[in-house]
Amino acid sequence: MNKSILASLLGLAFANVTLAAEDINLKDVVVVANRIPQSRDSVIGDVSVISREEIERAGQSTFIELLHAQPGIEISSKGGAGQQSSVFLRGTNSNQVVVLIDGMRIGSATTGSTAFANLPLAQIERIEILRGPATSLYGQDAVGGVIQIFTKQGTGSPQFNAAVGYGSYNTEKVAAGFSGSVDKTQFSLAVSQMHTKGFSALKTNIGINKDKDAYRNLAVSASLSRSISEGHDLGLQILSSDGRNNYDGPSNNFTDYSNMSAVSYSLFSKNQITSNWKSSLRIGQGTDVDNSHYLDYFTNMNAVSEYKTKQKQLSWQNDFALSLGSLNLAYDRLEQGLISNSNPVFNQTKRNSDGFLVAYLATINDHSVQANLRNDHSNQFGSHTTGSLGYGYKLTSNWRITGSYGTAFKAPTFNDLYYPDDGWGPYSDPNLKSEKSKNYEATLRYQGNDNELSATLYNNKIDNFIALDQNYFPVNVNAEISGITLSANHHWQDWQLKTSLDIQSPENDDTGKLLPLRARRHGVINLGKSWGKWNVASELIASSARYNDADNTTRISPYAIVNLTADYKIDDSWRLQGRVNNLLNKNYALAYSGSTPYNTPGANVFVSLVWLAK
Repeated sequence: MNKSILASLLGLAFANVTLAAEDINLKDVVVVANRIPQSRDSVIGDVSVISREEIERAGQSTFIELLHAQPGIEISSKGGAGQQSSVFLRGTNSNQVVVLIDGMRIGSATTGSTAFANLPLAQIERIEILRGPATSLYGQDAVGGVIQIFTKQGTGSPQFNAAVGYGSYNTEKVAAGFSGSVDKTQFSLAVSQMHTKGFSALKTNIGINKDKDAYRNLAVSASLSRSISEGHDLGLQILSSDGRNNYDGPSNNFTDYSNMSAVSYSLFSKNQITSNWKSSLRIGQGTDVDNSHYLDYFTNMNAVSEYKTKQKQLSWQNDFALSLGSLNLAYDRLEQGLISNSNPVFNQTKRNSDGFLVAYLATINDHSVQANLRNDHSNQFGSHTTGSLGYGYKLTSNWRITGSYGTAFKAPTFNDLYYPDDGWGPYSDPNLKSEKSKNYEATLRYQGNDNELSATLYNNKIDNFIALDQNYFPVNVNAEISGITLSANHHWQDWQLKTSLDIQSPENDDTGKLLPLRARRHGVINLGKSWGKWNVASELIASSARYNDADNTTRISPYAIVNLTADYKIDDSWRLQGRVNNLLNKNYALAYSGSTPYNTPGANVFVSLVWLAK
């Protein structure tokens, strides 16, 4: 960095102003909205937080099921546990969402998506969701938003924890962990394993496609940090998840299974350079592997298809506390690489990008301001500049209004550009353009002691939106997604109500038709009650009709399912939890394979016993 620029920045700051991020209780702040800890009541963006307590009370849920109950999120799934799943944030594509684990990108550079079904909840401490474009903060691909995952960290006295559970479809789950802090060292180690025999992914009576498609997962997470001196910390974090799922092949002559693995690791250094300057350096990698096996019964031919992508990352962030607000300067380096045994091969397997960010955030009396400006330069798709500007005003002690405008872009994936022609057709186009979006949104919020209400209006216009045509070839089209998200939380005595409703219009602007697998209306109602040692809740999730294809010819019927959860505190160390999914045994679908729907679970039960050493 130029010395004169650095000196000027330091001159803006006052020595008596400090950045005390470590002194803020994470329960009261969010990080994803601006890359620094920020009090929840001053956030301008549309943010949700899923705490560890909420994860535990959900009982035996998968990561994808947990997201399903959040505002602004729809899901699709091609079968049961471990099967390919997609997350649509505010109606955008699943690969238009950046997923971070402890600050590191995770996902596939070939598809651009994350294997959500392979993410283990047992390793996760907290999830933050930012709805709306965030390229100006996090770089390429964040057209729909960001999902930031924080793994478990060590605090307090060292303690053990463990859980064991069993449920329908012969689902078994065990987890154990050890975490805490000693002197100036914090540590955490967690291991989990689950196995389920599952059910047939496809709703069919033909051949082996009627068999049960099992899934198993082994996950490990660890963290270690050390305060080497006052204000200076070093540490490392790692998450590894390995899964294997069976799935239904293209005909009754095949049996298929896929080994999936996701690994995220990073080394970090956090340094309080001066009383008002904090520097954070993080370097790491996210790896995604999909290793698929096909066995042809007629020829006894065994084929293996492997796609492995690596995303090497470096992030250097400098936060300056000013007399009014804070200034954030950051540099991000992303190196994406692909290894595949495909024949023919991909024409390109590597690309790099460098991102430079300037962000300003301030809360002055009843006013809040956020401004971001970022430039990303890639050796493959050139330079893109994005920005956002947000403003919030506190109308009363309880009511607040916010508004923002932001731009974003997404680069085509390796599959979009270079997927090799296997003889069936060119499922790629090297001339595809990068997606570019412009988003406007406004939010009205009410925050009381026992009540939270919000209404967010948004319009996201995406040029060069990458969609699949009727032959599943990627093409650039124009899309526009407009909608409103309504949410409310209310506590009274021992009752709690949490609900949200999304009304949206995710359309292909060129044809006027709905984007595939997205509904115009979807919502959630969760009603819970506590008494004594019991916590119980009922959950209703509903969606209007969707279409499986871009031409809107295959209609997916609307659905509504009811789930129940119960938690009993035996004593200070032991808890008994239970969950019933799809209580009314509804027959519904979230996606189709051609004209055949994928199965969804019928009524099922899971019970677990949780132990926490005190």
